Amino acid sequence: MAGHSKWANIQHRKGRQDAKRGKIFTRLIKEITVAARLGGGDPASNPRLRLAVDKAYDNNMPKENVERAIKRGTGDLEGVNYEEIRYEGYGIGGAAVMVDCMTDNRTRTVADVRHAFTKHGGNLGTDGSVAFLFRHCGQMVFAPGTDEGKLMDAAVDAGAQDVETDEDGSIEVITGPAEFSAVRAALEKQGFKPEFAEITMKPGTENALTGDDAVRMQKLLDALEAVDDVQEVYTTAVLDEPA
Repeated sequence: MAGHSKWANIQHRKGRQDAKRGKIFTRLIKEITVAARLGGGDPASNPRLRLAVDKAYDNNMPKENVERAIKRGTGDLEGVNYEEIRYEGYGIGGAAVMVDCMTDNRTRTVADVRHAFTKHGGNLGTDGSVAFLFRHCGQMVFAPGTDEGKLMDAAVDAGAQDVETDEDGSIEVITGPAEFSAVRAALEKQGFKPEFAEITMKPGTENALTGDDAVRMQKLLDALEAVDDVQEVYTTAVLDEPA
């Protein structure tokens, strides 16, 4: 996609996440709790929990918070029973949006998500309306200037599915969800530390938005992310000149 910097968008997203650190902790606690409930409290035998715990530590969550969340999930401590729900819709310029939620009140959550879409020029769609545009995978992004050849060799040896170099010089390593942790560990062992790494829904196509459209789309994404029950927001939109 000419005319935009994926690296700038990644850095912009990281900055916005850092500004919402308290909410990130809340979301991570929910994810740890649900992962422990579904797969048990041992990260060594529960890949989803291991990923959630790793992400919590990446975000400097205190160990005691992590342990409490696991105990709530396993039933050793009293806690809320969250339900996972995914909503799909469209934003500005036809950009696809997927919203992953964890909630103890489905009626409240769908009302809040629909309100965010409607207020900011989007539309809540039906199940499956945009999911086909995304790929469930592990994604690691390395800064421009990283040695592409060495990283590619290391990634392939570690079991990565794909290595993509973007126009801005940043490099993406794509893995299967189950292989993400092992590939990341292998790359870090060889000195390749990603600036951004997560299990995600990666868009297979992108909608580049500029000017007022980019501003409007950012407001929609911010409104969705501000909903208490929202865990993650994925979109095909790529915003030029992020504010």
